[in-house]
Amino acid sequence: MDTELVRRAQDGDREAFAALVPPAVERLLPVAFRILGDTDLAEEATHIAVINAWQKLPSLREPARFEAWLYRLVVNACRDEVRRRPWEVHASIPFDLAVDGTAREQQVDDRDRLDRAFRRLSVDHRAVIVLHHHVGLPLVDVGRALGIPTGTIRSRLHYATRAMRESLDLDDELPTARVIA
Repeated sequence: MDTELVRRAQDGDREAFAALVPPAVERLLPVAFRILGDTDLAEEATHIAVINAWQKLPSLREPARFEAWLYRLVVNACRDEVRRRPWEVHASIPFDLAVDGTAREQQVDDRDRLDRAFRRLSVDHRAVIVLHHHVGLPLVDVGRALGIPTGTIRSRLHYATRAMRESLDLDDELPTARVIA
């Protein structure tokens, strides 16, 4: 991240901010999509995060943490989208399209089960999983991005993982529908 560009944008330089936006959107949009599971909602949350970034940029104390700060803004925007339209959020976990045959059927089934479990998580738990497992941020950086102590991030990751396991176990216990031919 070019901290000088961030500093210039903080001083009101629109061109500097315009140079920061495309790479930021490229990183933020997939995070928003994984949390919300809907392209339109993810684009809206990312758009709101970018607007908030421009408006709040002068208050950013450490320009070197611009990227982490953007993640916080997009997670907050996702949280707001879920509050506004909870019925539209269909969080989803991507799967590998290169697999074929029986393995593909099993992968689709596994993905559907994971999707159901993931949708049952709170936005805060989804955000930790997405930032850590999908973006690849170390827990310390996830904490910085969300403005939360690392211990809290570890706790959220633990409880999110446990909740997903319990959800998967519950799905396993439910009787499957039988098709009558």
